[in-house]
Amino acid sequence: MLKSLTKLTKIFMLATLLFEVTLATAQDGTIYPLATPAEPNAIPLGTGGVEAQPSAETWFRQWGDPMARNISKATLTPFLPKPGKANGAAVIVAPGGGFRWLSMGNEGWEVAQALADQGIAAFVLKYRLFPTPESLDGFKESMNRTFAAATPPADGKKDTPPPAGPPRMDLSNQLADAEAAYTMIVNRAKEWGVDTSRLGMIGFSAGAGLTMHTTLNSKVVQLDFIGPIYGGMGPVEVPKNAPPMFNVIASDDFLFRGQFGVIESWFKAGRPVEFHLYQNGGHGFGLGNPNRTSNKWFDAFMHWLDVNGFLVAKTAKQ
Repeated sequence: MLKSLTKLTKIFMLATLLFEVTLATAQDGTIYPLATPAEPNAIPLGTGGVEAQPSAETWFRQWGDPMARNISKATLTPFLPKPGKANGAAVIVAPGGGFRWLSMGNEGWEVAQALADQGIAAFVLKYRLFPTPESLDGFKESMNRTFAAATPPADGKKDTPPPAGPPRMDLSNQLADAEAAYTMIVNRAKEWGVDTSRLGMIGFSAGAGLTMHTTLNSKVVQLDFIGPIYGGMGPVEVPKNAPPMFNVIASDDFLFRGQFGVIESWFKAGRPVEFHLYQNGGHGFGLGNPNRTSNKWFDAFMHWLDVNGFLVAKTAKQ
């Protein structure tokens, strides 16, 4: 029965191999507390804490997927290709969650592992978040308010689309985390086998917003390609040296609402852009959900990287 539920506002996919859960739990949208995982490969970025953060970092599970909230110390976790398979390309992966939680499995570790399996060095950015209520019940209520604010009215009117493009909030902490991650990768490029002329960033939902925000505002980060996945679609001011963009969203995503602004902005600026509008997939599909046309986006992304020469060696920036 649960498999037939709509995923229009579903943020999290239905499976994870990172934690042992029962089948019933994996198919359950209920939020469950989760013990904080060890994350032995996570590297502290040293970017500071979060002002007025009363709660410690805690984890929960929904749709079988591990989530983190109240993150006040940013980290970077490398997922490196097996010896002999690396092609030198690298990607920073930014999970989503409305800047209030992070979908670490669905939009972080699983994506990074898929990239590493293709010979790409991937780095999951666990960036700092805005505070949420300490109790799980209080957090659930705050999540419901977030969904209610983002979901279209029942009559389906589209005259008041949600804010898109760069998120309209103070993302100075998140930008500092992205800049620290980029700097660390560049500084350790030789150790990690990274060609710094082929270093990009992809993000999901809020992570797509952070990817865009970094691209448009950072004076430190020089990304060679970006991949906003089901992020805001509003128009933006495109820098002259903006990187090639691979953009993905589904038509039944509440963030879409018939908008093409960011695509048109890139096109009018004369910068390379590829856009995939899928028939279905909803929001938060990660690498894919059962029986959705959006499930092939990762294959298309790999093909795009290949055709644009990002999977072959170039002269590095260093």
